[in-house]
Amino acid sequence: MLTVKTLFTCQFFKKFIMKKIFYVIIASVFFIQCGKPKEKTSENSTPPDNSAKNLNVSILIDLSDRIDPEKNPNPTMEYFQRDTEYIKSIEKGFLDHIKSKKVIQLNDQMQVFFNPEPLDPKMNELTKELKVSFDKNTTKENISLVEKKYSQLPLAIYQSAIKDKKYVGSDIWEFFKNKVNDYCIKDNHRNILYILTDGYMYHKDSRFSEGKKTSYLTPELIKSLNLNSSGFKSAIKDKNLGFVKANENLEDLEVIVLGINPVKGNPFEADVIKEYWENWFKEMKIKKYQIKSADLPSNLEPVILKAMMP
Repeated sequence: MLTVKTLFTCQFFKKFIMKKIFYVIIASVFFIQCGKPKEKTSENSTPPDNSAKNLNVSILIDLSDRIDPEKNPNPTMEYFQRDTEYIKSIEKGFLDHIKSKKVIQLNDQMQVFFNPEPLDPKMNELTKELKVSFDKNTTKENISLVEKKYSQLPLAIYQSAIKDKKYVGSDIWEFFKNKVNDYCIKDNHRNILYILTDGYMYHKDSRFSEGKKTSYLTPELIKSLNLNSSGFKSAIKDKNLGFVKANENLEDLEVIVLGINPVKGNPFEADVIKEYWENWFKEMKIKKYQIKSADLPSNLEPVILKAMMP
Protein backbone atom coordinates (compact mmCIF):
# COMPACT_ATOMS: atom_id res chain seq x y z
CA MET A 1 0.00 0.00 0.00
CA LEU A 2 1.27 3.48 -0.94
CA THR A 3 1.84 5.86 1.90
CA VAL A 4 1.01 9.57 1.64
CA LYS A 5 4.70 10.33 1.51
CA THR A 6 5.27 7.88 -1.32
CA LEU A 7 2.27 9.26 -3.28
CA PHE A 8 3.50 12.81 -2.86
CA THR A 9 6.94 11.80 -4.10
CA CYS A 10 5.44 10.15 -7.20
CA GLN A 11 3.31 13.19 -8.05
CA PHE A 12 6.28 15.47 -7.62
CA PHE A 13 8.42 13.30 -9.89
CA LYS A 14 5.68 13.19 -12.52
CA LYS A 15 5.37 17.00 -12.61
CA PHE A 16 9.14 17.29 -12.82
CA ILE A 17 9.28 14.98 -15.87
CA MET A 18 6.44 16.85 -17.62
CA LYS A 19 8.21 20.20 -17.18
CA LYS A 20 11.39 18.74 -18.64
CA ILE A 21 9.54 17.45 -21.70
CA PHE A 22 7.84 20.86 -22.19
CA TYR A 23 11.16 22.74 -22.12
CA VAL A 24 12.72 20.27 -24.56
CA ILE A 25 9.88 20.81 -27.06
CA ILE A 26 10.16 24.63 -26.81
CA ALA A 27 13.91 24.50 -27.29
CA SER A 28 13.56 22.23 -30.33
CA VAL A 29 11.09 24.57 -32.03
CA PHE A 30 13.34 27.57 -31.35
CA PHE A 31 16.44 25.96 -32.86
CA ILE A 32 14.53 24.70 -35.90
CA GLN A 33 13.24 28.21 -36.65
CA CYS A 34 16.64 29.79 -36.13
CA GLY A 35 18.24 27.22 -38.36
CA LYS A 36 16.05 28.06 -41.34
CA PRO A 37 17.87 30.13 -43.98
CA LYS A 38 16.44 33.60 -44.55
CA GLU A 39 14.40 33.96 -47.72
CA LYS A 40 16.14 36.17 -50.24
CA THR A 41 14.19 38.68 -52.33
CA SER A 42 14.81 38.17 -55.99
CA GLU A 43 16.16 41.17 -57.83
CA ASN A 44 13.63 40.44 -60.54
CA SER A 45 10.68 40.25 -58.16
CA THR A 46 7.70 42.50 -58.89
CA PRO A 47 8.04 45.85 -57.06
CA PRO A 48 5.19 47.00 -54.84
CA ASP A 49 2.33 48.77 -56.61
CA ASN A 50 2.73 52.51 -56.01
CA SER A 51 0.05 53.54 -58.48
CA ALA A 52 -2.28 54.77 -55.71
CA LYS A 53 0.52 56.98 -54.37
CA ASN A 54 1.29 58.71 -57.68
CA LEU A 55 -1.25 61.12 -59.15
CA ASN A 56 -1.65 62.05 -62.80
CA VAL A 57 -4.33 64.76 -62.78
CA SER A 58 -5.73 66.24 -65.99
CA ILE A 59 -8.24 69.09 -66.46
CA LEU A 60 -10.19 69.36 -69.72
CA ILE A 61 -11.87 72.75 -70.12
CA ASP A 62 -14.91 73.34 -72.32
CA LEU A 63 -14.30 76.79 -73.81
CA SER A 64 -17.61 77.01 -75.65
CA ASP A 65 -20.00 79.95 -75.27
CA ARG A 66 -21.30 78.36 -72.06
CA ILE A 67 -18.78 80.64 -70.28
CA ASP A 68 -20.10 83.82 -71.96
CA PRO A 69 -21.54 86.00 -69.16
CA GLU A 70 -23.75 87.81 -71.69
CA LYS A 71 -25.30 84.73 -73.27
CA ASN A 72 -25.43 82.65 -70.08
CA PRO A 73 -25.46 85.09 -67.14
CA ASN A 74 -25.66 83.95 -63.55
CA PRO A 75 -26.11 86.72 -60.97
CA THR A 76 -24.98 84.51 -58.08
CA MET A 77 -21.65 83.61 -59.64
CA GLU A 78 -20.71 83.59 -63.34
CA TYR A 79 -19.88 80.18 -64.78
CA PHE A 80 -16.35 81.09 -65.79
CA GLN A 81 -15.72 82.19 -62.20
CA ARG A 82 -17.07 78.88 -60.91
CA ASP A 83 -14.71 77.07 -63.27
CA THR A 84 -11.66 78.95 -62.01
CA GLU A 85 -12.61 78.15 -58.42
CA TYR A 86 -13.09 74.47 -59.32
CA ILE A 87 -9.59 74.51 -60.78
CA LYS A 88 -8.20 76.05 -57.58
CA SER A 89 -9.82 73.24 -55.59
CA ILE A 90 -8.26 70.66 -57.90
CA GLU A 91 -4.88 72.32 -57.44
CA LYS A 92 -5.40 72.34 -53.67
CA GLY A 93 -6.19 68.63 -53.59
CA PHE A 94 -3.18 67.87 -55.76
CA LEU A 95 -0.79 69.88 -53.58
CA ASP A 96 -2.24 68.36 -50.40
CA HIS A 97 -1.31 65.00 -51.88
CA ILE A 98 2.20 66.24 -52.73
CA LYS A 99 2.75 67.59 -49.22
CA SER A 100 1.70 64.26 -47.69
CA LYS A 101 4.53 62.38 -49.41
CA LYS A 102 8.25 62.21 -48.76
CA VAL A 103 10.24 64.11 -51.39
CA ILE A 104 12.00 60.94 -52.54
CA GLN A 105 8.59 59.38 -53.31
CA LEU A 106 7.32 62.19 -55.54
CA ASN A 107 6.28 61.14 -59.03
CA ASP A 108 3.16 63.20 -59.75
CA GLN A 109 1.92 65.58 -62.43
CA MET A 110 -0.99 67.88 -63.31
CA GLN A 111 -1.95 69.52 -66.60
CA VAL A 112 -4.71 71.48 -68.36
CA PHE A 113 -6.11 70.73 -71.83
CA PHE A 114 -8.43 72.27 -74.41
CA ASN A 115 -9.76 70.51 -77.47
CA PRO A 116 -9.33 71.92 -80.00
CA GLU A 117 -6.50 74.17 -78.99
CA PRO A 118 -7.32 77.90 -79.09
CA LEU A 119 -5.87 79.83 -82.01
CA ASP A 120 -4.39 82.44 -79.69
CA PRO A 121 -0.70 81.49 -79.10
CA LYS A 122 -0.87 83.25 -75.75
CA MET A 123 -3.52 80.79 -74.57
CA ASN A 124 -1.35 77.84 -75.49
CA GLU A 125 1.57 79.34 -73.61
CA LEU A 126 -0.60 79.62 -70.52
CA THR A 127 -1.53 75.94 -70.68
CA LYS A 128 2.16 75.03 -70.91
CA GLU A 129 2.74 76.99 -67.72
CA LEU A 130 -0.03 74.99 -66.05
CA LYS A 131 1.61 71.64 -66.82
CA VAL A 132 3.52 70.83 -63.66
CA SER A 133 5.34 67.75 -62.42
CA PHE A 134 7.00 66.78 -59.17
CA ASP A 135 9.87 64.38 -58.55
CA LYS A 136 12.60 63.82 -55.96
CA ASN A 137 14.22 67.13 -56.94
CA THR A 138 11.13 69.17 -56.00
CA THR A 139 11.63 72.08 -53.60
CA LYS A 140 9.25 74.16 -51.50
CA GLU A 141 9.71 76.94 -54.04
CA ASN A 142 8.30 74.64 -56.75
CA ILE A 143 5.16 74.10 -54.70
CA SER A 144 4.73 77.83 -54.04
CA LEU A 145 5.16 78.53 -57.75
CA VAL A 146 2.36 76.09 -58.64
CA GLU A 147 0.03 77.76 -56.13
CA LYS A 148 0.78 81.12 -57.72
CA LYS A 149 0.26 79.87 -61.29
CA TYR A 150 -3.06 78.20 -60.57
CA SER A 151 -4.37 81.25 -58.72
CA GLN A 152 -3.74 83.55 -61.70
CA LEU A 153 -3.41 81.79 -65.06
CA PRO A 154 -6.77 79.97 -65.33
CA LEU A 155 -8.64 83.25 -64.86
CA ALA A 156 -6.47 84.84 -67.56
CA ILE A 157 -7.44 82.03 -69.95
CA TYR A 158 -11.15 82.53 -69.39
CA GLN A 159 -10.91 86.31 -69.60
CA SER A 160 -9.04 86.06 -72.89
CA ALA A 161 -11.64 83.69 -74.36
CA ILE A 162 -14.52 85.92 -73.27
CA LYS A 163 -12.84 89.07 -74.56
CA ASP A 164 -12.13 87.59 -78.01
CA LYS A 165 -15.58 85.95 -78.21
CA LYS A 166 -14.05 83.37 -80.54
CA TYR A 167 -15.47 80.37 -78.76
CA VAL A 168 -13.88 77.33 -80.37
CA GLY A 169 -16.25 74.97 -78.59
CA SER A 170 -15.07 71.76 -77.04
CA ASP A 171 -14.62 68.56 -79.01
CA ILE A 172 -14.84 66.25 -76.01
CA TRP A 173 -15.81 63.25 -78.14
CA GLU A 174 -12.69 63.56 -80.30
CA PHE A 175 -10.54 64.08 -77.20
CA PHE A 176 -11.67 60.72 -75.83
CA LYS A 177 -11.19 59.04 -79.18
CA ASN A 178 -7.72 60.26 -80.10
CA LYS A 179 -6.04 61.91 -77.13
CA VAL A 180 -7.14 60.64 -73.73
CA ASN A 181 -4.86 57.57 -73.82
CA ASP A 182 -1.74 59.56 -74.64
CA TYR A 183 -2.49 62.67 -72.60
CA CYS A 184 -4.29 61.44 -69.50
CA ILE A 185 -3.20 57.86 -68.78
CA LYS A 186 0.20 57.10 -67.31
CA ASP A 187 1.52 53.77 -66.06
CA ASN A 188 1.87 53.27 -62.29
CA HIS A 189 -0.34 56.29 -61.53
CA ARG A 190 -3.88 57.07 -60.48
CA ASN A 191 -5.14 58.81 -63.59
CA ILE A 192 -7.88 61.34 -62.79
CA LEU A 193 -9.54 63.49 -65.44
CA TYR A 194 -11.70 66.46 -64.44
CA ILE A 195 -13.96 67.77 -67.21
CA LEU A 196 -15.40 71.28 -66.81
CA THR A 197 -18.46 71.46 -69.05
CA ASP A 198 -22.20 72.14 -69.05
CA GLY A 199 -22.77 68.56 -70.22
CA TYR A 200 -23.76 69.33 -73.79
CA MET A 201 -21.33 68.05 -76.38
CA TYR A 202 -20.94 69.56 -79.83
CA HIS A 203 -18.25 70.42 -82.34
CA LYS A 204 -18.70 70.96 -86.05
CA ASP A 205 -15.71 68.75 -86.89
CA SER A 206 -17.04 65.74 -84.95
CA ARG A 207 -20.75 65.84 -85.66
CA PHE A 208 -22.06 62.49 -86.90
CA SER A 209 -24.37 59.64 -85.96
CA GLU A 210 -24.41 55.85 -86.05
CA GLY A 211 -27.97 54.65 -86.01
CA LYS A 212 -29.69 56.54 -83.19
CA LYS A 213 -26.40 57.21 -81.39
CA THR A 214 -24.57 60.50 -81.91
CA SER A 215 -21.20 62.11 -81.23
CA TYR A 216 -22.99 65.18 -79.90
CA LEU A 217 -25.74 66.24 -77.51
CA THR A 218 -27.58 69.56 -77.74
CA PRO A 219 -30.79 71.00 -76.26
CA GLU A 220 -32.32 70.78 -79.73
CA LEU A 221 -31.52 67.07 -79.99
CA ILE A 222 -33.00 66.29 -76.58
CA LYS A 223 -36.15 68.18 -77.55
CA SER A 224 -36.47 66.38 -80.89
CA LEU A 225 -36.18 63.00 -79.13
CA ASN A 226 -39.00 63.93 -76.73
CA LEU A 227 -36.87 63.14 -73.68
CA ASN A 228 -38.94 65.39 -71.46
CA SER A 229 -40.78 63.00 -69.15
CA SER A 230 -40.02 60.63 -66.28
CA GLY A 231 -39.80 57.75 -68.76
CA PHE A 232 -36.61 59.13 -70.36
CA LYS A 233 -34.47 56.18 -69.18
CA SER A 234 -36.73 53.62 -70.82
CA ALA A 235 -36.85 55.71 -74.00
CA ILE A 236 -33.05 55.95 -74.14
CA LYS A 237 -32.70 52.19 -73.64
CA ASP A 238 -35.50 51.11 -75.98
CA LYS A 239 -34.42 53.41 -78.81
CA ASN A 240 -30.70 52.72 -78.24
CA LEU A 241 -29.94 56.41 -77.82
CA GLY A 242 -26.67 57.79 -76.50
CA PHE A 243 -23.17 58.81 -77.48
CA VAL A 244 -21.23 56.82 -80.06
CA LYS A 245 -18.49 54.91 -78.25
CA ALA A 246 -15.23 56.83 -78.68
CA ASN A 247 -12.78 54.48 -76.96
CA GLU A 248 -12.60 51.25 -75.00
CA ASN A 249 -10.81 49.62 -72.08
CA LEU A 250 -10.35 52.84 -70.11
CA GLU A 251 -10.29 51.00 -66.78
CA ASP A 252 -7.23 52.98 -65.67
CA LEU A 253 -9.00 56.32 -65.98
CA GLU A 254 -11.19 58.01 -63.36
CA VAL A 255 -13.44 60.85 -64.54
CA ILE A 256 -15.18 63.65 -62.66
CA VAL A 257 -17.50 65.89 -64.72
CA LEU A 258 -18.22 69.26 -63.11
CA GLY A 259 -20.72 71.94 -64.14
CA ILE A 260 -23.74 70.20 -65.71
CA ASN A 261 -26.01 73.12 -66.59
CA PRO A 262 -29.19 72.25 -68.50
CA VAL A 263 -31.30 74.79 -70.35
CA LYS A 264 -34.55 75.72 -68.68
CA GLY A 265 -37.90 74.34 -69.76
CA ASN A 266 -37.38 70.59 -69.38
CA PRO A 267 -37.39 69.35 -65.76
CA PHE A 268 -35.60 66.15 -66.86
CA GLU A 269 -32.92 67.81 -69.01
CA ALA A 270 -30.12 67.39 -66.43
CA ASP A 271 -31.09 63.75 -65.86
CA VAL A 272 -30.98 63.04 -69.59
CA ILE A 273 -27.53 64.64 -69.88
CA LYS A 274 -26.20 62.58 -66.97
CA GLU A 275 -27.72 59.39 -68.40
CA TYR A 276 -25.94 59.97 -71.73
CA TRP A 277 -22.60 60.50 -69.97
CA GLU A 278 -23.00 57.57 -67.57
CA ASN A 279 -23.85 55.12 -70.35
CA TRP A 280 -20.94 56.43 -72.42
CA PHE A 281 -18.47 55.93 -69.57
CA LYS A 282 -19.75 52.42 -68.88
CA GLU A 283 -19.43 51.49 -72.53
CA MET A 284 -15.80 52.67 -72.51
CA LYS A 285 -15.16 50.55 -69.37
CA ILE A 286 -14.57 53.56 -67.10
CA LYS A 287 -15.25 52.13 -63.64
CA LYS A 288 -14.97 55.22 -61.43
CA TYR A 289 -16.77 58.40 -62.42
CA GLN A 290 -18.88 61.21 -61.00
CA ILE A 291 -21.14 63.67 -62.82
CA LYS A 292 -22.00 66.82 -60.86
CA SER A 293 -24.30 69.71 -61.67
CA ALA A 294 -23.06 73.30 -61.67
CA ASP A 295 -22.93 74.46 -58.07
CA LEU A 296 -21.11 76.97 -55.94
CA PRO A 297 -17.42 76.05 -55.61
CA SER A 298 -17.68 75.82 -51.81
CA ASN A 299 -20.24 73.03 -52.23
CA LEU A 300 -18.26 71.09 -54.80
CA GLU A 301 -14.84 71.46 -53.21
CA PRO A 302 -15.31 68.45 -50.86
CA VAL A 303 -16.21 66.30 -53.88
CA ILE A 304 -13.14 67.50 -55.78
CA LEU A 305 -10.78 66.91 -52.86
CA LYS A 306 -12.21 63.50 -51.95
CA ALA A 307 -11.64 62.23 -55.47
CA MET A 308 -7.88 62.57 -54.98
CA MET A 309 -7.75 60.87 -51.59
CA PRO A 310 -6.33 57.31 -51.48
